[in-house]
Amino acid sequence: MCGRYLLTTTPDEVREVFRTLNDTPNWDPTWNMAPTQDGPVVRRHPATGARSLDLLRWGLLPHWVKGDPKKVRQPINARSETVQTAPMFRDAFRARRCIVPIDGFYEWQVLPGGQKQPHAVARADGAVMALAGLWEGWRSPDGDTVRSFTVITTTAMDALGHLHERMPVVLEPSDWPAWLGEAEGDPAALLLPSAATFRVWPVSSRVNNVRNNGPDLIQEVAQAPGDGAVSVSAP
Repeated sequence: MCGRYLLTTTPDEVREVFRTLNDTPNWDPTWNMAPTQDGPVVRRHPATGARSLDLLRWGLLPHWVKGDPKKVRQPINARSETVQTAPMFRDAFRARRCIVPIDGFYEWQVLPGGQKQPHAVARADGAVMALAGLWEGWRSPDGDTVRSFTVITTTAMDALGHLHERMPVVLEPSDWPAWLGEAEGDPAALLLPSAATFRVWPVSSRVNNVRNNGPDLIQEVAQAPGDGAVSVSAP
């Protein structure tokens, strides 16, 4: 799954990577992005076809929701196996696919005895990671609009399977046009475990608390008696 991530690449750098054309929104670097917070998302403008970089709330709120949205599940992840058919996601999969730029994500490895050790995962080449996502726009009875997103997950590649059975779908630059609907292609065919190489390292349990947010969260921790930290790397 993907329940926390980090993004410290600057807004201008993200704009350059994804070649977005709208006015770039501002955001602060984050080492602990959590659900319900606003994060940058790359979308294709339906009228102009241009790529747009916007801040959306993490946790999908479908456009068809009636009444109090707090009473509706707002998933932060969508499973690749059912994203085309599940009522919660199928409309967005057809028409509102997006890319979620991140620098890395966190995963918690369950250790013998039930203890969980958080790990950070980033591309070994240091590039911004492009996650496959979906977005929605919901309008309240008062006319306010909430734009939100979710991250699609798939079966974890072998090198990450020891952390968790799921991982986010990571798109390569050659996949972006088809995923965003700019070029012909089958977007469902892109929902596969990544072939990229990743760096994986254990980090402090301080990341467990969403109130903690700083560069110390991604510092590698040494194994200490009883903490169960394990240093691993994808090949």
